Formats: sequence, C-alpha cells, structure tokens
Amino acid sequence: MSPRRTETGGRIDRLRTIRFTFDGAPYTGHAGDTLASALLANGVTLFGRSFKYHRPRGLLAAGVEEPNALVTVLRGEVREPNIAATMVEIYDGLVAVSQNRTPSLAWDIGALNQLGGKILSAGFYYKTFMGPVIGPLKGTRFWMFCEHFIRRAAGLGKA
Repeated sequence: MSPRRTETGGRIDRLRTIRFTFDGAPYTGHAGDTLASALLANGVTLFGRSFKYHRPRGLLAAGVEEPNALVTVLRGEVREPNIAATMVEIYDGLVAVSQNRTPSLAWDIGALNQLGGKILSAGFYYKTFMGPVIGPLKGTRFWMFCEHFIRRAAGLGKA
C-alpha cells in the first residue's frame, strides 16, 4: 500500500491490482483508479509542461475540468491525445505518455523558452521573424526558415 493512499474508503477495489505504464515507467494501481489518482498514489506529481514556456504542471482539479494533466493514451497504433488524466480509468496494459515535452518530462529542452520570455509574447512570430530588408535572408525568407520550427513547437498532443 502506498503511503499516499488511505487504507479504507473511496471507490477503488483494493483487492485488484492493475499494472500500467506512464512515460515508459511501470506503475500499479487499483480497479476504479483514474490515471491521475494512481499516479499520485505512486508519488508522481509532474504530469506535463505548460504550452508556451514548458513550465512544470501538476494536478489542479479532480474532474473533467483539469487543465494541466493532459496525457496521450496509446492503444496499439492509435494515439489519443489531450485526455485529462482525471478522466482515464486505468486498466491492465494501459500505456499513457505525458505531452508537451522533449525529450522527457524531467528534462525538457523546451523549458529554455523561459529565457526568452520577453520576445515570446503573444503573436511574437508575426513581426519578429519577418527579416531584414537587405541581406541573404531578406524579406520573408527568414520567416520561411523559422516557420518550420515554430510550427513544430505549436500544439499540445501528437495525433
């Protein structure tokens, strides 16, 4: 029994242990657990990263309104992104991964975006990368170069 879980009460079946994985690491929970409750019981408090600055995000709510703990559930070849961990009931063999991190949740290179916070204001790319009027990247060429990287960074989950 986890020290983070009460010994009695709740709506879980403590007699049935369920095995699942989150970000490649194996965990156990009980029948009736949501992914969020099972991860919390296993000591996991980091569920994802913020969209823009990749700041660490934990669990904020207990229901469908959860804004931070968005995960991708893998079912064979099918990826189902942007599901609140509070809405996923665990089952044997569940494979879930966190979103908005590269390469891992603990070591996210996207967190470097925090260093350039002043130039990354809302809509920053509309003028910032339009390029100088002279030189090899004049006009929109610089934008066309940067656009590829900006588009890859956009979005939360990969379908």
